[in-house]
Amino acid sequence: MTTTEVTDRGVHVLHLGDGPNTVDEDLLEGIEGALDAIDADGTATALVTVGDGKAYSQGYDLEAFGRMGEGLQAFIDRSVALLARIVTAPVPTVAALNGHAFGYGAMLALAHDQRVQRADRGWFCLPEVDLGLQFHPLQLSLIQAKLSPATADECILAGRRWDADAALAAGITDTIAAEDDLVSTACDLATARAGKERAIVRALKREIYASTIALTP
Repeated sequence: MTTTEVTDRGVHVLHLGDGPNTVDEDLLEGIEGALDAIDADGTATALVTVGDGKAYSQGYDLEAFGRMGEGLQAFIDRSVALLARIVTAPVPTVAALNGHAFGYGAMLALAHDQRVQRADRGWFCLPEVDLGLQFHPLQLSLIQAKLSPATADECILAGRRWDADAALAAGITDTIAAEDDLVSTACDLATARAGKERAIVRALKREIYASTIALTP
């Protein structure tokens, strides 16, 4: 279950949960609700997302997919559209990777403007190649837009697991932090970019990532 706290600097900190935070209806609703709250709150300065346990998000629950039947494609489309919405959020966004970010969880992190990774725990990984899965076109475009060609290839074709030091060196993350400093570091990154006029921020993001968001289902 997701929860949100608002700091004294107006940063909305969305806690994804203390479990594996696999992608289900509740997680999507929680993130969508946080974005709705940002849109409705003119005093909101930024959005930070973080997990509270061993994982940031371990991605799609593939076993649950088998139980969705005819609703599976609509669920996937909804989750992909949510990535586009985060990419074009009108305030700075930072993913605080407290632990593992796998699959969709890694793409959720990439949809944010910046990322901070816990120094001593957690992998960033896109394991689709080892699971025999393809990316939605928007997901593939997002990865390529956010990462260097060499890093994107290593993520997509090798399914490499990146610890904090390797992810920082590869440009996947912007900084690393100790567990106790993770959220405050993310808030500092976000507020450093805060205070810009929302409409222009959203418009510029839509222009920068036009080819990616054009693939929104």
